[in-house]
Amino acid sequence: GRRHGLREARVVEVLGDMDDRRAISLIAIHSNDIPDVFPPEAEAEAEAAKPVGLGNREDLRHLPLITVDGADARDFDDAIWAAPDDDPKNKGGWQVIVAIADVAHYVTHNSALDREARKRGNSVYFPDRVVPMLPEALSNNLCSLRPDEDRPVMAVTMRLDAKGRRLEHKFHRAMIRSAARVIYEDLQAAHDGEPNEQTAPILDSVIEPLYGAWSALMRAREGRQPLDLDLPEMKITLGEDGKIADIHPRRRLDAHRVIEEFMIEANVAAAETLEEQKMPCVYRVHDVPDREKLLGLREFLSSLNLSITLGERPRPELFNRILVKAKGTDQWEAVNQSILRSQSQARYDPENIGHFGLARSRYAHFTSPIRRYSDLLVHRALIRGGGFGNDGLRDDEADRLAATSEHISNTERRAMVAERDANDRYMAAFMAERAGAEFEARINGVTRAGLFLTLTETGADGLLPMRYLHDDYYQVDEAQKALIGERSGARYRLGDSLTARLVEVNTLTGGLIFELPSETAKTTEGARGRPRIGKPRGEPRKEPGKRGTARKHSKRKGKRRT
Repeated sequence: GRRHGLREARVVEVLGDMDDRRAISLIAIHSNDIPDVFPPEAEAEAEAAKPVGLGNREDLRHLPLITVDGADARDFDDAIWAAPDDDPKNKGGWQVIVAIADVAHYVTHNSALDREARKRGNSVYFPDRVVPMLPEALSNNLCSLRPDEDRPVMAVTMRLDAKGRRLEHKFHRAMIRSAARVIYEDLQAAHDGEPNEQTAPILDSVIEPLYGAWSALMRAREGRQPLDLDLPEMKITLGEDGKIADIHPRRRLDAHRVIEEFMIEANVAAAETLEEQKMPCVYRVHDVPDREKLLGLREFLSSLNLSITLGERPRPELFNRILVKAKGTDQWEAVNQSILRSQSQARYDPENIGHFGLARSRYAHFTSPIRRYSDLLVHRALIRGGGFGNDGLRDDEADRLAATSEHISNTERRAMVAERDANDRYMAAFMAERAGAEFEARINGVTRAGLFLTLTETGADGLLPMRYLHDDYYQVDEAQKALIGERSGARYRLGDSLTARLVEVNTLTGGLIFELPSETAKTTEGARGRPRIGKPRGEPRKEPGKRGTARKHSKRKGKRRT
């Protein structure tokens, strides 16, 4: 019923006090309808799972494969190995193995685990927790490629020539025993001549061959010219009290690129194999940019005296040339973000249209079945196509791949929104104590609502409302992506740097409101009134192929979305 215009409500669950930072992720989880409690039958299946024997699997336990992840990772779903090819006909070539946890062995078609994994679609990562796709008995135990423990895998063995071109590849079910769990920083330090106690014994035999094979892959990459955007990430570290202890840019090391290129090559091999076998496949597709967006991009670049020629079908190298021209200039941020926002959004689809950003005609996700349902489906298709067992893709699964692809594309977007929402609330709680302080910022969006800003120090996003620009009447110039003062001609353009004062924080929504620290802003603030603060939304929040804004906050394993 209703009394005095109010609706009655029932408290379903108390998530916690807003002063308790641990409630922040729970708000994002529940507001985005992310399942975070496993059904008892799924938990029971996971707990009942047993280690796998060698059986008919190929025994690779004599090879020193290693896992490479971030320091805070707990599920290790990929291991790698490389060695010079001993075939005299392939001088300077490499043998490479990418071994991926054999999740399909444990998560079988239409089991309780399978139904829940499909429902979730993917794991979701927050600063203080992970909502896993699979129960921890699998994700952090039997499926995790822990060092010195036998683990079943789906592996692909590849031969590369000296220029990084894949000459041949073969998928097989195997058994491995990881030789080491290495973090990115230690892998890089070892390669740079500063190995520690863990990496020194495997430097020459394991680590250097990985970098050698990667160098070959990079030569092939340079020939393809995939889209080379700069997508920095900010890492949020929490203290024991649940509050932000540190925020810093996540360093991009060559070690990250080594793993990425190995994974990309394995993913391409999976897509090619399934196509050759005429098997159903969940492709990871990324369409060419929309023509209308490209015309808008060309107009904006023209305002910066940068030209772009649009052919019938644009290629990534077209954008790379523009990025090279802008590198090291004041226009760099604006150009990088504008190209990012002109891109289409990557998705899953049983119909292959290629991956524009990676400059690949065939691409699928194979390398993370612990945290992505798409990869589990690709594993099942490979099992069926290769005759590796009776736990491959079923006909009814194949029949509904279109619906499943749409569903997991949606759960991926849901996860990205939830992760962003939680990060914004954490950031707002962190910034609340600094209200009134001034910050260096960059304009990351220009709209009729005002200027969207990203703080240089923390990566926090907020809004400088139009009403706080008191000195003139500003119009939006869509072509130049700028606010231009009618009287003064003053201009605020995408990518510009400025100093902004934080005037209001809403920890519930994650909204931050800024003003310019001018005498005009100070004296007219009371007369103008403050805007009603919600969470600023608009142009900068768009999610293109890989990332949303050019700056993200993440606890993810350090491996990028592609």
